[in-house]
Amino acid sequence: MTVASLLRRLGATLALAAGAAFLLPAAAQAQQPREGAEYTRLPQPQPTDSPGKIEVTEFFWYSCPHCNALEPSLEAWIRKQPADVVVRRVPVRFNAGMEPQQRLYYTLESLGKVDEFQAKVFNAIHQERQPLNTADRIIDWAARQGFDKAQFTATFNSFGVQSKVQRAVKLAEAYNIDGVPTLAVNGHYVTSPAQTGSNASALQVLDFLVAKERSGGGAAAR
Repeated sequence: MTVASLLRRLGATLALAAGAAFLLPAAAQAQQPREGAEYTRLPQPQPTDSPGKIEVTEFFWYSCPHCNALEPSLEAWIRKQPADVVVRRVPVRFNAGMEPQQRLYYTLESLGKVDEFQAKVFNAIHQERQPLNTADRIIDWAARQGFDKAQFTATFNSFGVQSKVQRAVKLAEAYNIDGVPTLAVNGHYVTSPAQTGSNASALQVLDFLVAKERSGGGAAAR
């Protein structure tokens, strides 16, 4: 190989390297979640219940198969979050028949049993095929799980639970929720498996949005 050919080859190699270096930021940028595609900025920022924290809200319905499919990976995601992230769940109601399951969630919350029974409710509906869609069926199921039937029934029908149900309806309206599961971040952004293409990618976008809020990148939404 002559010196001239060696120099030509070296020049070509450097040109390829320079081209790759030029293209890398664009490729990296293309992989970043895009507003309007993998996530949406809310037109009107919503207040949160956790000042000084990054609040993640899951809008869900117990009978939704997609919510059931997301639940294990979402629970794993929640367990990995640092102290500055707070996760809340909001059961939705698109029609009157969904209210009993809203009451079920808020009854469990009032009794301090959400962590213990969230997965069990999904399992009862989707694996055991128990139609927990009326007050009587839910209360009977709760009694079989060891709850005091009178206490559970009183809580299920309480003013406190009713107030939380009404607030959940207003929250879903404020966030313009028309499908579940939907994940909201700090009252600024929403994403979902339907929007991103999979449960795994939705949680990756969730990580991105949480980091965006942590770094102050969501300030423009305020």
